[in-house]
Amino acid sequence: MRDFRVAHGATELLLIRHGEAEHPDAPLESDPSTFDMPLTPRGRRQAKALADRLAGRAIDALYSSPLKRTRETADIISAELGIAVVEDARLREVEIAGAGPIALQDLAEIAIARGGWSHLTGTESSESIRGRMRAAIDDIVAACPQQRVAVISHAGAINAYACTLLSLSGDFFFPAGNTSISVVRARDERRLLFTINDIAHLEHLR
Repeated sequence: MRDFRVAHGATELLLIRHGEAEHPDAPLESDPSTFDMPLTPRGRRQAKALADRLAGRAIDALYSSPLKRTRETADIISAELGIAVVEDARLREVEIAGAGPIALQDLAEIAIARGGWSHLTGTESSESIRGRMRAAIDDIVAACPQQRVAVISHAGAINAYACTLLSLSGDFFFPAGNTSISVVRARDERRLLFTINDIAHLEHLR
């Protein structure tokens, strides 16, 4: 465990889901993962509560998926901490296309029941999502040695990466809360999952 302390050379990654985003009223005809939804007012309050919490964590770098809901969350953190946002398209959500009309609120239910979306026609493969998330995280670790880094991504993408670390067969095993923090520490080629789905900063918003 000593090797996985930042003070002893590890990089700490805070994998964060975006704040609450707007949902369309009707089922989506196209890939719901690429529907570029902005944050709701509640989502912006969640992001501000997250930023206030991170202000006491000595964050050294900030990365984000380029989609609106993640970028808006990252921009709120950036304004609070004075750290520039680095976009990385590999942190985007799982691509779910070709499944026909589907309501966004049903996606998490499907994923929990089936362990992911790989059974849906045209969906991004497990190998693809895990591969790009591993590559993105590995590049961040290489660029930020012995630093604490906030990485703003999506529920499916974070789940898939955590499943990789835990050697789980599925790609989705927990309902990531909006602005939840899951902590991974990296040392050399080793990765250690410390916490999952921490939303303590949202208690006053309940």
